[in-house]
Amino acid sequence: MKNVVLGVTGGVAAYKAAEIANLLTKNGVSVHTILTAAARKFIAPLTFQSLTKNKTYADMFEEIVCEDIRHISLAKKADLVLIAPATANFIGKLAAGIADDMLTTVVAAAYGKPIVICPAMNTAMYENPIIQNNIAKLTKLGYRFIEPKESRLACGDLGKGALANVDVIISAVSEFLSESFKRS
Repeated sequence: MKNVVLGVTGGVAAYKAAEIANLLTKNGVSVHTILTAAARKFIAPLTFQSLTKNKTYADMFEEIVCEDIRHISLAKKADLVLIAPATANFIGKLAAGIADDMLTTVVAAAYGKPIVICPAMNTAMYENPIIQNNIAKLTKLGYRFIEPKESRLACGDLGKGALANVDVIISAVSEFLSESFKRS
């Protein structure tokens, strides 16, 4: 069985991550979800636990079994790490090498594994040269991005920045998973 760590960051598109988790699970993928503190303001961990039948992680410092350093064991278990949605803040932290919560530490520990990032933010934020430089830096380092789509955004603006369609994300993840298994 393939294992995907699904990271959910704090944007309004967080609710779409539940559909992603559900579809991956229905396709035979074991999904292990990590919610950032901001993501938990938009969607509850119980949603993902119910859909995936796996524990949802949030707190890097929750009590653990001594043999299980959670951020390391999740990274080792992952065949692929998917961040959907990925906020500008999260992308900036990755580009700067900041690992200060459960999700960023798992991504740091998953070095060498496919890491797929699905940005979702306001158009002005997405087009900001700083964000674009962070995306370019991460792309050069081997991170893969699924481009956001143009749509009416939560703020009412029309522009590029909405989370890619769920079917596009699922298709890309399936392709990336089959690529990584061919290389193994």
